[in-house]
Amino acid sequence: MQPIRLLILALCIGSWSFAQEKTYSFTLQEAISFALENNYSAINADRDVLAAKKQKWETIATGLPQITGAVNYQNQLIQQVVQLPGEIAGGEPGTFVEVVFGQPQQVNAAATLRQQLFDGSYIVGVQATKSFLSYSANNKEKTEQEVRKAVVEAYGNVLLSQESVLILQKNKETLEKTLFETTKIYENGLGDEESVEQLQITLSSIDNQLKNAMRLEEITLQMLNLVMGIELDAPTQLEENLDNLTQTQIDFNLLESELTIENNVDYKLITNLNEQRYFEWKLAKSRALPTLNAFASYGGLSFGEDFSFFDNGQQWFEFSTVGVDLSIPIFSSGKRSASTARAKIALEKAKTQLTEAEQQIRLQLQSAKSNYTLAIEQYQTSKNNLNLAERIENKNQIKYAEGLASSFELRQAQTQLYDAQQGYLQSMVEVINKKTALEIILNESL
Repeated sequence: MQPIRLLILALCIGSWSFAQEKTYSFTLQEAISFALENNYSAINADRDVLAAKKQKWETIATGLPQITGAVNYQNQLIQQVVQLPGEIAGGEPGTFVEVVFGQPQQVNAAATLRQQLFDGSYIVGVQATKSFLSYSANNKEKTEQEVRKAVVEAYGNVLLSQESVLILQKNKETLEKTLFETTKIYENGLGDEESVEQLQITLSSIDNQLKNAMRLEEITLQMLNLVMGIELDAPTQLEENLDNLTQTQIDFNLLESELTIENNVDYKLITNLNEQRYFEWKLAKSRALPTLNAFASYGGLSFGEDFSFFDNGQQWFEFSTVGVDLSIPIFSSGKRSASTARAKIALEKAKTQLTEAEQQIRLQLQSAKSNYTLAIEQYQTSKNNLNLAERIENKNQIKYAEGLASSFELRQAQTQLYDAQQGYLQSMVEVINKKTALEIILNESL
């Protein structure tokens, strides 16, 4: 039996280790889809929609029949004494007889049915539930857009960090080779010490940048995991290439897209605000209307010298009541009219905010198109500049090796190349991010 137990234990440990070492792998679209299901904010947005549906029924149920039950038990440890005129018991006039009414223990059990017949605030509340559900759905859509944007930015930052590490490693290798050759030349008396020192300065700077880039690569991966709802240290791989991803994100047709303002999420939310203010105004007006409710109750009373209410033969006295209650607002010293006027003012403010929001969204669209166009132009320029910087640096490397260029000139060419490399990487990320920003305003799928 012992070998079998060991085998089972080994299989369990192996399965646990496999689960612990699970590696995630995503394209950008897969990362977005995964985040929409597992991101913490997205999960709570789904719960908000579910809560709104429950609140809708909660509002509707207040106007439906309500039944309540109540049981009251009393034990008069010292019963109240009442003095009655003595004549009642055949006594002398002016005297009193002490009498105790009832029995010391009593149980009252009753059930009451209430039905709302008319209440203006209830009618408004039921009407407002549709608007509240719409707000919850639109807020969920807004959250999903924010999650998409966060995933795109985090995904792009990881690719940027990874590409930066590769470029800096390549730059470091080239510098180390050049420094080694220059040092040998200097040691053989054919070069100057300044050339060695210039290269040492450049190499130290590149080495620090490389170390920082490697740290950022880990941090950006953790940020992406956080956005997608994965454990921070879970191994995650990206299947996209930054350059290829940038190419797919260049879409000039998007610049020709027309805005359908009703599809914009921010416009939907400000519209929900107008609906909310409208129903608040109707609610304030409804408070001037009467309310009418019906009720019916049935119950029983039982009395005893001791607690024997559940014994067979215990006598219970039934009672039942039906009725209606009508409440009519008559005079409130202007409170209701002031409340209605204030709600009307809030509604007018909301209408103005809706007009302002529409203009802002249209302006945001023009700005987003301009930013996207600029990002594409900068990407193309940065790509050309990188090619030129590489050619210039390569020429200076050859000139330096042949003694036709100084170390200072070589360092200038190298610095220019490094700046062009980072500018090129950043321009690609900008194209991806600016396209996402434009799509969010247009409310088009990523």
